[in-house]
Parts: sequence; C-alpha cells; structure tokens
Amino acid sequence: VPLGIILLPCLTPFDPSVLESGLTQVSSHNRWYYFQPRVTEEDSESSNEFEMMERPAITDIVRNIAAGDARMSVGALHYGKRWWIAGYLTGQSYGARGGSNAAAVSSSGVTSGVTDSQSGGTFRIAGRPYMSKDIDVHVGVSGIAAFKVAEKNGVRSANFAEGPEVDLTTTKFLNETVGNVGSVWSAGPELGFRWKRLVLKGEYYHIGVTRGDNYAAGASSRGSVGFQGFYGAANYTIFGKARSYNIKEGAFAAPGVDHAFDPAHGHWGALEVSARYSVADLNSGLGTANAIRGGQQTVWSAGLNWYPNRHFRFMLDYNHIIVSRDSFLYDAVGRDGNSVAGRIQAAF
Repeated sequence: VPLGIILLPCLTPFDPSVLESGLTQVSSHNRWYYFQPRVTEEDSESSNEFEMMERPAITDIVRNIAAGDARMSVGALHYGKRWWIAGYLTGQSYGARGGSNAAAVSSSGVTSGVTDSQSGGTFRIAGRPYMSKDIDVHVGVSGIAAFKVAEKNGVRSANFAEGPEVDLTTTKFLNETVGNVGSVWSAGPELGFRWKRLVLKGEYYHIGVTRGDNYAAGASSRGSVGFQGFYGAANYTIFGKARSYNIKEGAFAAPGVDHAFDPAHGHWGALEVSARYSVADLNSGLGTANAIRGGQQTVWSAGLNWYPNRHFRFMLDYNHIIVSRDSFLYDAVGRDGNSVAGRIQAAF
C-alpha cells in the first residue's frame, strides 16, 4: 500500500484566456506562442479547482494528443452566461525538438527528438441549457486530433501512457506505443449537474488511431486502433460557499470562502468531500491479429478538501487502483493497490 504526503506550493499559473483573447486580434505570427489550449471539462478547470488532486486518467490521455501544457497554438475562445466555445490549431509541445528520445504523440505532453513536427487541433463547445440560483445543467462536446503525428528517424508512432491518478510514483501502469500512425483523434460528450451544494459530472471519450503507409512491421501495423475511457464524479460542499459555475471556463469552480478561518468567531472556511470512478482502457481488438494490449485501469477515489481562506487549501485523497494485465512483463498478470496522498496548495 503506497502511502505518501505531497507538499506542493502551487502558485496560480498565467491565465491563458488573456493570451487567447489577444490572439483573435493580431496577425498569424502569434501562432508561435506556447500556452495550454483547453479541451474537455476537466482540462478547462484550473488546477486550483480540481475536486481530486489529479485529473482522471482518460482526460489526461486525451488532452495530450494535441493539447496539454505549453503547446504551440493559435485559436479563439468565446463565452457567455449560457455558452462556451473554443477552437485551436496546435503544433509541437515546448522543447519537443530538443530531446533525443524517440517518441511522437505522448501522454506526458512532450514529444522528444522529432524531425518533422506534429500538427493538430482542438474544439470544445459547452452550454447551460438550464440555470437558476440552485441548479446548473451543463452539456458539452470535446474533440481533439493530431492530423499528422511527429516523425523521428522516419518513424511516426503514438505513445499512450498514464499513471494511477496520484503522483506518488513515476510508474505508468497504462503504457502502449502504437506504430505506423497516420493520425490520432478523440471525441466525446461531457455532462454536469449542480443542485445547491451537490455537483455531479462525467465525461466519455473514444480514441481512434488510423495507420500510415509504412507496413514494414507486417499485418499488426495495419489495423485501426480504438481506445476508450470515462469517469463519473460527485462532490458535496459540507460548509462554506458551494461550488458554482464558472462561465469563463465552461466548468465548475472551487468552493468560495466568505470568511477566513477564525474559530473564535465561528468561521471555519470551506470543506468539501468528493468521490470519483474512472476507467481508461488501452486494449484494442483483443483476440485478433491486430490486437493491442495496453491494459485497463480502474480507479475508485475519495477526497476531502479544506479551504481555510481563499489562498490555501488542504487536500487528502484515497485511491483504490485496479489494473488488468498488459503486454509488459512486469504487469503480465495485472495488479491492484491503494494510495493515500495529501497536498497543501497555495494560490495568489
């Protein structure tokens, strides 16, 4: 049972919406800026607003197909009280040409040692068909694609890898590299519902990989590949200002603190409890000649977040992790385990 406490001073990052709004008013040379193009509901939230310490595995895998942190991008973002829409054309991640390791699309968001850059794009549209003081209904669709994956030494491949939704280990139980890749895409719906202090939300994504024209590896490199994953989450604010809908992100914001922690005057900040169930499946075509066994990861999570004031929060997460066997020798029979992690996060 891995057990650890993570103490991370997380300062609020630069708000990409400032840059994004500027991109709609300047010439195309601004496409060389590096920032985080937002896609999926979870990715659209600030890290200061996560219900759990980490995103669900499937959303991290999806966003890093052609988005993720610090990627060369150009696009536009527009939003109103009832709608949010954004689209971007994207290229390589920052530093992608400076490495020496062979990789193409990587779920870590960094592609190393490429000789021909990736090109891709993202699109997300979300709305609130119903809104009131006590209720918010959220619906949306996200799509992302690498139209042309990066090339190194004449090889175009895509690596899909993700950890167990807690940063206590660098081991990635899900790990699969697909060769002879022409393009990679993913799309899926997102749903959310708030009733007073209760927030429910979930997303589903299918990932498709089309093959290129390099058949040197034989029949196993010719068939299309399909992965998938989803999550469902519930959150309840026990005391303090409940979570609300953030129209700038098209997502749900963290609880507010009306009065800083002051027990002498009956002020305790804000406290919320969260639960999540997530599945990421990197198996495709099992039982066929084109079978890919990247493994399936299921995570049951529970968390408690306390906000003593608007600048700090204390997080405590528990994860129960179940991983099916994959093609790696160290995980030939699958594994399961538990983790407990804590974090102190600061935002100014």
